[in-house]
Amino acid sequence: MSLSQAPGKADKLNPAAASDEAALATPFLQALVRLVRAQDMFGAYASRPDAAMLARFIMTKEERKAAAGTCRADPDVLSRLDLFYGAIGLVVEEETGIIASPMMKIHSEGFGRVILTAGKLVVLSKYLRDAQRFGFASLADMAAEGTKQIAAAVATIQQYPEVARA
Repeated sequence: MSLSQAPGKADKLNPAAASDEAALATPFLQALVRLVRAQDMFGAYASRPDAAMLARFIMTKEERKAAAGTCRADPDVLSRLDLFYGAIGLVVEEETGIIASPMMKIHSEGFGRVILTAGKLVVLSKYLRDAQRFGFASLADMAAEGTKQIAAAVATIQQYPEVARA
């Protein structure tokens, strides 16, 4: 099923459908899809296409602006953040063979920090503000950001492999 046929919020993906289709093939988005599907305890997502599974990570400018006024990071936002950084950790582990675990501390007003550790090494540290606005304009943008953070984390592990294995 193509992106244009995906139900729900996937219609927001149509303007850049070709780049979004290519983004779905990246290791990062494939890992993110696996994590989302793993949380589906009752099989509700079994027949949904990958693009529809990831549509909740896409936010229009209007949605981001509306979310800024809430000043609260709801459980859905925290779940999206957890899945996003969990997928980064999963791909880092696949590329390096070293377990990379995310840890998140987000205040209810939407600010906080995410770190990704490998052994005793912090391989990613990201300060978050306005977490309630967490989302991307397209799947291609999300894939690019995830891939960039993965590359930085892998480079850190390669620079300090003995600390990462400790």
